[in-house]
Amino acid sequence: MSRIKTAVVVGVGPEDGLGGALAKRFAKEGLHVFLVGRTQSRLGALAQKIVEAGGSATPYVADASCEQELIDLFEHANRRPYQLELVTHNIDLNLQSPLLETTAELYEELWRKNSLSGFLVSREALKQLVKHHRGTLIITGATASLRARPPFTAFAAAKASLRALALGAAREFGPMGIHVAHTVIDGVIDGSRARTQFPGLVEQKGEEGLIKLADIVDLYWSIHRQGRSAWCAEIDIRPFKELF
Repeated sequence: MSRIKTAVVVGVGPEDGLGGALAKRFAKEGLHVFLVGRTQSRLGALAQKIVEAGGSATPYVADASCEQELIDLFEHANRRPYQLELVTHNIDLNLQSPLLETTAELYEELWRKNSLSGFLVSREALKQLVKHHRGTLIITGATASLRARPPFTAFAAAKASLRALALGAAREFGPMGIHVAHTVIDGVIDGSRARTQFPGLVEQKGEEGLIKLADIVDLYWSIHRQGRSAWCAEIDIRPFKELF
């Protein structure tokens, strides 16, 4: 019996966030999607919408910084009748703090949520993907992955660590048939999170200065569909108006 190809989207928050948009796109492309987040009601509502649109999805509550929960998740996502095909890590916790006001607890929290979660997702996903000698792992980064600017130095340190992990994994697992890619989201995503938390910045950027979710998910899907002779390990994403 043929197995059901699955995608795991880690970091599903609001429906109009990156995780939610990726989940809907992957389901539309015919994958069974595991929606991974921390809020059962939100995950369940999104799974229901995916089913109503003709797709299939499983809401899965897990803390991405908890090792055993990630082990259980990926074993389940690759257990018959499922076969793991595509994984994305989209967790992004950003708290501003001048360096001399940054406590060890805050620094560790940012590292744990952004970097440790990426390590656990990557390790457990790759354990399963190498069994099939195929599949894609996409790790979402930020401007801070490349540049540290105060008062977000601790956040940048965590994101730079995540980038190093992704590029190291790309070099190690590419020859095994696994495509690992890191994306640098260099701009503001047009979603409820930005409009709620940074309304002034959203107004300043204007509609053409924001990154549209539909465009990001198109790009993520194209990464997954890239031919094996022309894989990218890293790609940066920004509006045409964004300076860099």
